[in-house]
Amino acid sequence: MAKITNVAVQMDHVSGINIAGDSTFAMSLEAQTRGYKLFHYTPERLSMRDGKIFATVEPMELRDIKGDHFTLGEPERVDLSTMDVVLLRQDPPFDMSYITSTHLLERIHQKTLVVNDPAWVRNSPEKIFVTEFADLMPKTLITKDPAEIRRFRDEMGDIILKPLYGNGGAGVFHSTKDDRNLSSLLEMFGQLFREPFIAQQYLPDVRKGDKRIILVDGEAVGAINRVPAEHDSRSNMHVGGRAEATELTAREQEICKRIGPALRERGFLLVGIDVIGDYMTEINVTSPTGIREVKRFGGADIASLLWDAIESKRA
Repeated sequence: MAKITNVAVQMDHVSGINIAGDSTFAMSLEAQTRGYKLFHYTPERLSMRDGKIFATVEPMELRDIKGDHFTLGEPERVDLSTMDVVLLRQDPPFDMSYITSTHLLERIHQKTLVVNDPAWVRNSPEKIFVTEFADLMPKTLITKDPAEIRRFRDEMGDIILKPLYGNGGAGVFHSTKDDRNLSSLLEMFGQLFREPFIAQQYLPDVRKGDKRIILVDGEAVGAINRVPAEHDSRSNMHVGGRAEATELTAREQEICKRIGPALRERGFLLVGIDVIGDYMTEINVTSPTGIREVKRFGGADIASLLWDAIESKRA
């Protein structure tokens, strides 16, 4: 077996994370427990010179103590191909900076295991990849044409409108059939985003929760239900959603079995899907969250399962 010694984590700066719910922290803490040496760097410290990929990294030690969760050592410039594993974990937006990171990391992926596979991360935008399973989704429209969106709302009644490459519930709007603000909303979206938007049929079941299901190497390993606050349509926990324990329904198990082979083909070792009622709305492959919440509610230790899968891939 190819032994893992050095692990680099490309992430938003460790000083700014909320360790109570941060999956990158959980993954890194498990790596440290297994005796791997951790190295921290942020995306802007990634470079390519003469075909080689470098980063200015800092040795990182972690502690599961709020307010005192990390220590960083002295910065050093390293050839990332000397690392055994690189965790690609910075949060979206999935913009050209993010895409450039995937191009650079793709150069080392044959020698160094990048999780998730950078080429497939680039080619599988989360709100577009999911459309490969249209029969598992609510009715969905991707466009920047206001007339198409109005036509869609006329047909659907209530819709959810959101940026195609956003994350974390930012810019998500519930537009009802009698909402007179749609034109103004589309004007604002047109000014803010160069890319198309995504509109989906509103699912009333969201009031019961938006379930985050975690898959490791294509297999469902845990889930958490996220219930939106009373006066919000979004269930994301950092905007007021409430986490609660849950189990997978037969329909959700069916969804996971359907998408599992596609995830394995793309080298996606860690994926989080969102399910409302009987429908999948997103497949999150960039920096899926939910690991700590699942364990906190008595579920699997997903960080441990993930590193088992990474070690198997390195074998």
